[in-house]
Amino acid sequence: MKKTMHPPPPTHTPPTPCRAGKVYLIGAGPGDPELITVKGLKLLQRAEVVVYDYLASKKLLKHVPQAAQLVYVGKMGGVHHAHTQDEINQMLVDFARQGKLVVRLKGGDPFIFGRGGEEIEMLVEHGIAYEVVPGVTSATAAATYAGVPITHRQHTTSVAFVTGHEDPTKAASTIAWDKIATGIGTLVFYMGIKNLPIITEKLMAHGRSPETPVVVVRWASTPEQQSVEGTLATIADKVQAARIKPPALIVVGEVVSLRDKINWYEKRPLFGKRILVTRTREQASELVHRLEDLGANCLEGSTIALVPPDSWAALDKELHRLADYDWLLFTSINAIKFFFQRLTEIGMDARDLKGPKIGVVGTTTAEFLQGHGLRADLLPEEFTAEGLAAALEKEGMSGKKVLLPRAAKAREVLPETLATAGAEVVTVPVYRNVQPADYAEVRQALEEKAIDLITFTSSSTVINFLEMLHCADEAEQQRLLDGVKIATIGPITAKTASQNGMAIHIQPKTFTIPALVDAILAYYASRR
Repeated sequence: MKKTMHPPPPTHTPPTPCRAGKVYLIGAGPGDPELITVKGLKLLQRAEVVVYDYLASKKLLKHVPQAAQLVYVGKMGGVHHAHTQDEINQMLVDFARQGKLVVRLKGGDPFIFGRGGEEIEMLVEHGIAYEVVPGVTSATAAATYAGVPITHRQHTTSVAFVTGHEDPTKAASTIAWDKIATGIGTLVFYMGIKNLPIITEKLMAHGRSPETPVVVVRWASTPEQQSVEGTLATIADKVQAARIKPPALIVVGEVVSLRDKINWYEKRPLFGKRILVTRTREQASELVHRLEDLGANCLEGSTIALVPPDSWAALDKELHRLADYDWLLFTSINAIKFFFQRLTEIGMDARDLKGPKIGVVGTTTAEFLQGHGLRADLLPEEFTAEGLAAALEKEGMSGKKVLLPRAAKAREVLPETLATAGAEVVTVPVYRNVQPADYAEVRQALEEKAIDLITFTSSSTVINFLEMLHCADEAEQQRLLDGVKIATIGPITAKTASQNGMAIHIQPKTFTIPALVDAILAYYASRR
């Protein structure tokens, strides 16, 4: 037999080639995370390091790889900065020299009052590769979301972006007040709230009419957006009375008068309503998206986290004898999700479900099942476990064998009703509901009366919500929930909430997420 010869081990370890790093300056847009560019989002999804600002939406960070390093370098007026600009510049160089793909995420556009030029100069000096990805600048976004077209053929064909906070180290102002006051149709001032009285005085002193319309927009494009209108003569007092603080932009010009007609964003039916969504984080997106599209400000306070069962043994046993069953029942999309996850893990697929008929509890569950290539054979008229049980009884259950994959802890009404009707019911756990660790943000919001409405989509969300609040007694619970409206998806959830001291204000006739949103809309419309 031929002997394999191996080369002798090296006497030293050869140097590892250094992978060249690169820095991407990306404009995150004005606040709404969906306003980032497609290119910016794709780069975030590849990032190894993200250096992000105060004005860049934190929601964008959910797109970053889990292994990526996040570095907050935010700056807030009047507050100690997390890092100086020189430190930020050096940080970008250092990360790039480590061979990292670095995303520098900046609010608005990096090159419009974002100090992006200064950061690029530093990268050039050190020979670091870079790219700049523009973003939606706050000036255009603030005007657009306040219902103000910054140019208009009948009002103005010129616009200027001006800093309201010049570099304090400069010997003198470089703003040509005498020229911009009357020479530019629309003026948009960044970072000018502190100096608003000076800005208005300068413009009026150089010939701009005191009656010129002005709007100040805070947190533009976000659910927290707040707008205050006035004129050059009145806006400073109105802003002070409204207690407007940064970040805010100031729009000056005749185009502001068009806001009465085209103020689309703040006229959405749920604008300004602060709604707590207690669904699992995996399921909250549909409800949150629907509410936010209508103007609501949603706080996701999941009361349930979903994890696999302690053991798959019970399900695995039944999966290998699916042909013995007459019915396979699903009472939630969670059950479907974990059921099919395990089905795939053990080498099976939808073709193995050809034996039993499939029943589901409602349209949402049916649609989710269809995403796995299967149509439900039975859909009850009433989307509850009781409704599904009644529909099955009409089919005749005597002698039928039923498989019910479900949560480890669940209501017994369905298996008990079917067993009474003569069926043999086998229940197997496919997931467990556990409580998330931290609920401090939700409690703080309730303490500050920063929640108008809470939505509950199951009895377990109600029970977990109250347990996670850690109220000392019923009086403390009532104090926290005083003035807060309660919306429940159906009568079972409503009964649980009511038994735990909550008054129910909203409940749809059909027990689905779209119907719940419609009921919330109708509730607030009736009180408008």
